[in-house]
Amino acid sequence: MLLASAPLAATASALHSGQLDLLSYINEVCDRIDAVDPQIQALLPETDRRARLIAKARALQARFPDPAGRPLLYGALVGVKDVFRADDFPTQAGSQLPAEVFSGPEAKCVTLLHSAGALLVGKTISTEFAWAEPGPTRNPRNLNHTPGGSSSGSAAAVAAGFCPLALGTQTIGSVIRPAAFCGIVGFKPTYGRIATEGLIMFSRSVDTIGFFTQDVPGIALAASVLCKDWRTIEPHAAVEPDFLPVLGVPDGPYLNQASVEGLEVFEMQLLRLQEMGYKVRRISVLQDIETINQRHMRMIFAEMAREHASWYAQYESLYRPRTVAAIREGQGVGAEELKIARDGRIMLRNQLETIMAQAGINLWVCPAAPGPAPEGISTTGNPIMNLPWTYAGMPVISLSAGHAANGMPLGIQVIAPSMADEQLISWAQHMRTV
Repeated sequence: MLLASAPLAATASALHSGQLDLLSYINEVCDRIDAVDPQIQALLPETDRRARLIAKARALQARFPDPAGRPLLYGALVGVKDVFRADDFPTQAGSQLPAEVFSGPEAKCVTLLHSAGALLVGKTISTEFAWAEPGPTRNPRNLNHTPGGSSSGSAAAVAAGFCPLALGTQTIGSVIRPAAFCGIVGFKPTYGRIATEGLIMFSRSVDTIGFFTQDVPGIALAASVLCKDWRTIEPHAAVEPDFLPVLGVPDGPYLNQASVEGLEVFEMQLLRLQEMGYKVRRISVLQDIETINQRHMRMIFAEMAREHASWYAQYESLYRPRTVAAIREGQGVGAEELKIARDGRIMLRNQLETIMAQAGINLWVCPAAPGPAPEGISTTGNPIMNLPWTYAGMPVISLSAGHAANGMPLGIQVIAPSMADEQLISWAQHMRTV
């Protein structure tokens, strides 16, 4: 294992107060990257990373000499998936297309992180256009396994301790699944909660910016910077027995998409939660999951084809096979089918949230992936367990939930109603102790 502790909340607090010297922190992380990233390949190569970061750190020190005036993420290192524009960095979205094709203003979320005092450790490797063609990134827990995707480098960089926070995106399961595979925390907020300006889009109807940390308090801290109109909820309010959320298990064909081993570990996690005082109710839901899956996939391929129309016309030979297949399928989706698929998002969200209210449950819980990270890096694993929640635009957090027989981590995903992101994270801080 090539892991290192890097919790965002504690790191940011220590940097903010001066307990952790900023320049020493930068040098220590750069030493680790130099020693370890050649094996993991989470970050895009950069010739003068250390010199750039030291210069940025010194400028930050000069700007904020007094700890009392320092911003929330003062000096904290952040990885940015290579589908976001970031000033002074080329953007290629994991592709072979020339970087100038994607030039433009910096992504709004990246600018927000800069304004909060964060320093960009570098661009993290993405699959091609955040779809299925993987990059070279390996899982820090076991180099023989994928870290998941499409936010492969972001998840691996956080797990390896290169940065306590990294940005990702999710169109099906590209935050929640890699978090589970790497044994860290991943958060996908309500659709639209984080502005997508400056993002190389895949599917505008569902693309959601999310992020990775090693700690749930770090998720809350990052969300307060990135999410529009964030309202802080103190976590202690969630741990009193009378305030524990009621959990709903989505029984039926959806849940049966997980592997036998994945379901066994999930059931063990449910027992632990019940022992801690959580009520668990099994609800028959998502009976039409095959239709939902098909609608989602046809919709995202159609939107990808439209998004890439001019680029693909000019650079088709530079696109890799699985991306070409997705675009070609999307080109065959007509306007009426696309409208039905887009309308289905709201219908599903309303259905799921109505069932929650009627059944008296606060959160859905289910496996974050069918099983552990597959061996090899030719695939990033199956995102099928994440699909309906992304399609519905609901907020999701992935928490560690035991290990498979081969020692690789498994995750549990926890889903709240739309715009209940704050409450979800507050409750997750208690559930994380299970």
